[in-house]
Amino acid sequence: METLNGIIGQIGSFLWGWPLLIALLGTHIFLTFRLKFIQKHMGTAIKLSVTKDEGFSSGDVSQFSALATSLAATIGTGNIVGVATAMSIGGPGAVFWTWVTGVLGISTKYAEGLLAVKYRVKTKDGTMAGGPMYVIEHGMGKKWLAICFALFTSIAAFGIGNMVQANSMASMVSETFGIATWITGVVTAILVAAVILGGVQKIAKVCNILVPFMALFYVIGCLIILAIGYRTIPASIVLILRSAFTGQAALGGFVGSTMMMALRFGVSRGLFSNESGLGSAPIVSAAAQTRNPVRQALVSGSATFWDTVVVCAITGLVLTNTGAWKSGLDGGLITQEAFTTIPVVGPLVLTVGLITFVFSTILGWSYYGEKSIQYLLGDSIVKPYRILWAIMTFFGAIFSLEFVWNVSDLMNGLMALPNLISLVALSGVLVAETRKYLWNDNLDAIDDSEEIKVS
Repeated sequence: METLNGIIGQIGSFLWGWPLLIALLGTHIFLTFRLKFIQKHMGTAIKLSVTKDEGFSSGDVSQFSALATSLAATIGTGNIVGVATAMSIGGPGAVFWTWVTGVLGISTKYAEGLLAVKYRVKTKDGTMAGGPMYVIEHGMGKKWLAICFALFTSIAAFGIGNMVQANSMASMVSETFGIATWITGVVTAILVAAVILGGVQKIAKVCNILVPFMALFYVIGCLIILAIGYRTIPASIVLILRSAFTGQAALGGFVGSTMMMALRFGVSRGLFSNESGLGSAPIVSAAAQTRNPVRQALVSGSATFWDTVVVCAITGLVLTNTGAWKSGLDGGLITQEAFTTIPVVGPLVLTVGLITFVFSTILGWSYYGEKSIQYLLGDSIVKPYRILWAIMTFFGAIFSLEFVWNVSDLMNGLMALPNLISLVALSGVLVAETRKYLWNDNLDAIDDSEEIKVS
């Protein structure tokens, strides 16, 4: 088992290195130019995300609910610990490249959302189902590739989206409050079951409340820390920008960084955090009530804006401004060091932030996994799957998960490959739909194309 675990870990590390970095970032850049810098429409996207679309009723949840559920799955430990890890290796310059990755990733998240709505289907129970598996099958006609994506996603969901998250939450609660991991596991499993057994509507309802709270709570905490050290903020910004292109010499316990290290780890953490290009977020975008694919696509793109351009960037600025990045500590400990700037309150903000981020990730990924399993095995698997998901949350909290992490990390990376192929292959569709509704100033038009029905 140790040998197998080692092999899987090595393959996953290789995949998440330069291969995925080049594939994901390359797709971001390609779609940014192909869609004429769709990022400039973020103002419209944010406005649409908080506006109920009264003109079209098809869909399971509102556009804001779809956005909240997507953010629930993406805003997680990567926004806090992930940024710290990137800085511990790549220096302050990694923050800049994380931010750039977020800006470019908006175009890919937009494209994923558009195709998800355009090729979504209606299941026998009347609910929507969509995502890369349906895009690949109905848009490209490659059923086998669609099955690969759904299989990779369903496996990754139980790992990265469930057990690993539950484990990190239980460990955090144990270290902070001295509560046994099995107790945290039981409570988390019960809460998760109470939400996901109600389906996407219940998940969305909880996320509508949880996501704005957790994001505002964390961001306000960060702003307070920045306000305390406001005099050094300009110097910190200069350090981030300079280090992004020159690297950073060794300081304190920091081992030193080159520009390439800042670039690599900043980009990789940004990609991992916002999930643009991985294919998970469009699964919930397909459930949105929207009158045409472009409206929901814009809303989808705003998720990457909030996740990386805002939350990751402000985390990086806090870590730089407090000097925690040069403490010589590991990723998670660097963040703890930064938040001790405010005694009692700082650690509380960090702990509550991480717990809510992790719990919301479990909820969001439960839907991704459910739709992937449903695609593979049919509607009858949905209820058993939801029960199993809650049970695995408990086991994730109490067991060591190195093997689970390595397998799910590999599957998470493999998800991206079929998805990226579909985005490039169907880029002509993306351009045509964008021209029809956005570039021709026709965002209020109702899509007259016929929905695919599942018999």
